[in-house]
Amino acid sequence: MKIALSCFLLIFLLSTSILSVSALSLDGTTLLSLVRHWKMVPPAIEFSWNASDSTPCSWFGVRCNPNNFVDELNLSNLGLSGQLGPEIAYLKHLTSIDLSNNSFSGSIPSELGNCSLLEALELSLNSFSGEVPESLGNLQNLEYLSLFSNSLGGEIPESLFRIPFLDTISLNNNGLSGSIPSIVGNMSELAYLYLDYNQLSGTIPSSIGNCSALQELYLNDNLLEGVLPDSLNNLDQLVSLFVENNNLEGRIPLGSGNCKDLHDLVLSNNMFSGGVPTGLGNCSSLTRLAAVNCKLSGHIPSSLGRLTKLKLLYLSENQLSGAIPPELGNCKVLSDLQLYGNQLEGGIPSELGMLNALQTLMLFTNRLGREIPTSIWKIQSLQNLLVYDNNLVGEIPQEITELKHLRNISLFDNQFTGIIPQGLGINSSLTQVDFTRNKFTGPIPPNLCFRKQLRKLILGQNHFHGSIPSDIGNCFTLTRLILKQNNLTGTLPEFVETPNLLFMDLSSNSFRGAIPSSLGNLTNITSVDLSLNKLTGHIPSELGSLVNLEALNLSHNALKGSLPSELSGGSIPPAIGLGIEAQSLRLLNLSSNRLTGHIPQELQNLKMLEHLHICCNNLSGSLEAIGELHSLTEVNVSYNAFSGPVPPALMKLVISSPSSFIGNPDLCINCHPQAGVSCQGYSTIKSCHPLSRKRGHKHVYIAIIVCGSVLFAVFLVLGISCKFLRHKGREQNLLVSAEEGASSLLNQVMEATENLNDRYVIGRGAHGTVYKVTLGPTKVYALKKLAFVGFKGGNTIMIREIQTIGKVRHRNLIRLEDFWLRKEYGFSLYNYMKNGSLHDVLHETRPPLLLEWNIRYKIALGTAQGLSYLHFDCDPAIIHRDIKPMNILLDSELEPHISDFGVAKLLDESVTSTPSSMVQGTIGYMAPERAFSTKCSKECDVYAYGIVLLELVTRKKVLDLPFGGEVDIVGWVRSAWIETQDIEAIVDPSLVDEFVDSTVKEQVKDVLLVALRCTEREPSARPSMRDVVKQLMVGDSRSRSKHA
Repeated sequence: MKIALSCFLLIFLLSTSILSVSALSLDGTTLLSLVRHWKMVPPAIEFSWNASDSTPCSWFGVRCNPNNFVDELNLSNLGLSGQLGPEIAYLKHLTSIDLSNNSFSGSIPSELGNCSLLEALELSLNSFSGEVPESLGNLQNLEYLSLFSNSLGGEIPESLFRIPFLDTISLNNNGLSGSIPSIVGNMSELAYLYLDYNQLSGTIPSSIGNCSALQELYLNDNLLEGVLPDSLNNLDQLVSLFVENNNLEGRIPLGSGNCKDLHDLVLSNNMFSGGVPTGLGNCSSLTRLAAVNCKLSGHIPSSLGRLTKLKLLYLSENQLSGAIPPELGNCKVLSDLQLYGNQLEGGIPSELGMLNALQTLMLFTNRLGREIPTSIWKIQSLQNLLVYDNNLVGEIPQEITELKHLRNISLFDNQFTGIIPQGLGINSSLTQVDFTRNKFTGPIPPNLCFRKQLRKLILGQNHFHGSIPSDIGNCFTLTRLILKQNNLTGTLPEFVETPNLLFMDLSSNSFRGAIPSSLGNLTNITSVDLSLNKLTGHIPSELGSLVNLEALNLSHNALKGSLPSELSGGSIPPAIGLGIEAQSLRLLNLSSNRLTGHIPQELQNLKMLEHLHICCNNLSGSLEAIGELHSLTEVNVSYNAFSGPVPPALMKLVISSPSSFIGNPDLCINCHPQAGVSCQGYSTIKSCHPLSRKRGHKHVYIAIIVCGSVLFAVFLVLGISCKFLRHKGREQNLLVSAEEGASSLLNQVMEATENLNDRYVIGRGAHGTVYKVTLGPTKVYALKKLAFVGFKGGNTIMIREIQTIGKVRHRNLIRLEDFWLRKEYGFSLYNYMKNGSLHDVLHETRPPLLLEWNIRYKIALGTAQGLSYLHFDCDPAIIHRDIKPMNILLDSELEPHISDFGVAKLLDESVTSTPSSMVQGTIGYMAPERAFSTKCSKECDVYAYGIVLLELVTRKKVLDLPFGGEVDIVGWVRSAWIETQDIEAIVDPSLVDEFVDSTVKEQVKDVLLVALRCTEREPSARPSMRDVVKQLMVGDSRSRSKHA
């Protein structure tokens, strides 16, 4: 395309240099000069804009007036890129410019202000940056100005509001700041004002009520504060008013004037006080009223029943009380009624059954009580009925089976009884059925997936009996199946056509028979819980095909019997280890069965396994197969017949939970006091090598003789080699380059730590040992010793890292103070962080035990800024590869400082190298794609950061158990949020007390949503760290504005 552009310009220059009978007009040459600023010329222009023409009037996108002057330029939707040149000002007769939906960048030329005849300027949907030119105010004939969806910043020029005939101003979807000029009230012709999705602050000027022709006013998604001006009632032609997602407060003053033309009133997510204005019932044309999360109180006015054109009524997440007014039944065209998250009571009015157009009824999380009126079950248009958490009672009538459009019915957390009509699902395309925690009885309806669209079937914690309908095993669309804690019996169905199933919990029932081998078809499933049933037979080897499985719980059944010889003859199939190798299984619970045989060696392939429960079986042999599973944090092998020594890697678990190893008479531990393992205090597990007292004395005598001889030899050798060692030490010091720090400081460090005595150790990690170094009252450091043994070219690697981190300077990155190198190890010196790591503060009960939200938010934002700096401001960019709370250090002010980024592999965009084996990340924080590749990307850091945010919000460890059936924090939070949208059920309970301030609650919610975006399974769906910082700072600005 660049070649085509060059040829086009060359032809233009040649043709203009040759005298011709028909020379191109000035407007034509001006248009051609604009092309020089473009990066490409589309074919439509290339073949049409001919320099040999006398006028450009026949050119594509060009229109001329009768005098052959260009008066209209329309080049929209052509994919043009580059800049808009200042030569545009030479087109003096232009009345209309449309360059929308291209890729223009750079600033809007101020010379446009010279096109004095311009009536319409359309530059939307481009990438223009800089400020809106003040000179546009010179366009006194302008009627239409559209600059939306660009990257413009700065304040809105007041000069725009002095253009007398301006009818439309579209500046939305930019980055404009400052306030709305009060001079806007002078615009008597202004009909459409779009300033939404910017960063405007200040108040809405009361003078806007003087814009008598105003029909549409969009101010939503800014940082506006103050009150809605009463003068808005003067706008009797107003059709649409959008002010949601700001920081507005005070009462809602609308409805006292003439609002007969008002169609859309959207006020959600502000800080209003008082109630819903009764006068809104006078806005007879209103079709949409939305005031969600506005701190409104009082009753819902019955006057809203006069709004006969109302289609959408959203008053959710407020503090509304009293009864739902039965007069709402008069709103005959109402299709969506959402009143959830209030304190409404008194039942559901039967009059709502008159809403024949109603599609969505969302009344959940109120105090309604009583039965659902029969009239509700007769609304044929009903699609979504969400009335959970309301203490509703009664039975589900047969009429529900006639609702042909019903898709989502969520009745959980109520007191419903009786049998679910067995015809449910035959006439309707159900997608979600959730009846959890009620008192339903009888069988599960057999045709819930009759229309093959069911995605979630959640019927847990009821009193259902009978078997699981066979069509559940053929439900292709099903993703979630939860039937736990019922009285279900029979055998499990064959899961033949359910490839999309992600989560299954059938625990705490009375299922019998074998586990169907068809479970191996569920290749996308992440969690299977069949515990607390009466299942028999063996564990199917086909479970080894479940490569995405994260949790498998088969405990408390009667599983037994030998497996085929090719599966090692044991009752724990090696296929589980083989199939899920290098995948994500983190929990395996086979406790309380009748399993026999040995633990297969293949189990050691489960490198991410953290929770292993195999107690109360008849297993035997050694624990060697699980001795190499260093990821294990919880093990229970009690009450089996295991024998031999406990592997060294499991000794820490013996120390923390000895009861998890009891009941194995032949299991023992090797006692090594010098290694910190003493047999004293382990009465539950015997020593592998018990010694008699006499034999012990004999060994003491031998030890004394040997030690005496050795000491004599040592003193002799030391005396001979002292001089040599001093000389050798001087030689070794020569290995330190002049750039690596003063050796005198190193000597002070060695003195202060008594040559790195273990009593100064404050941490051990994947990258080395850390010592606390005190050189004076104000000189406290952390010294990290990194070993190079086993790394080829260790010094080279270390020097490369030091060259990088030595240049990095950011308030949220730990700063390297000094460093030294030796042949096989290196030292790096940092300032000591008084408050330890974020992990310490969150999970190890270090002060403060109560961590206020403003501190957590500061940690979240600071960490994001530091990580963004590594990704976008370092050259080359640095990928951390191991973001986690332990690598986020906190100073005395609890300001976060990211550590260990210097050990990260540098991102080199130009070279494709083999993945580094030095940094593997930490289980629980590694992105899903790491299961298939050791290569790390920025997106992996974003994923890990998202988990850190979840830990900050919930104060739960990344793999805390129990997570309500889930196994990690990401799955638990995502599921809880999708199902309940209840922020209080997810966050750290100590934060709920701070929700009295709604800005805190909103900010916590914003951070939670950022965390969920960061932890999307697909890397491409995650935001960049730069975007994360922007999102957090917008939330911070909004919060500060509300408190100003």
